[in-house]
Amino acid sequence: MATLATRIDMRVNKETKQLAERAATLSGCTVTEYLTRLILKDAPKVLQGETQISLSNAQFNHFMEVCKSTKAPSQKLLDVAKSLDKNGFKV
Repeated sequence: MATLATRIDMRVNKETKQLAERAATLSGCTVTEYLTRLILKDAPKVLQGETQISLSNAQFNHFMEVCKSTKAPSQKLLDVAKSLDKNGFKV
């Protein structure tokens, strides 16, 4: 495990705590290690699902054709895109 740098405090009901404790014990680790493993396993999948788009070759080719046949973006659209970039919504 990495060196501890920050703390996460959370409240759960008694049953959830017991469930986590039992699973951690059966996994041979502490509750903290168990929850950390779960976060490290699951969080990248969730983030990937929200930040990446998968297309088939046919979908990508169609997208590229539409892009080629479309007019240049308006100034309003360019301004919105710039605003999104400024706020961390980069592609």
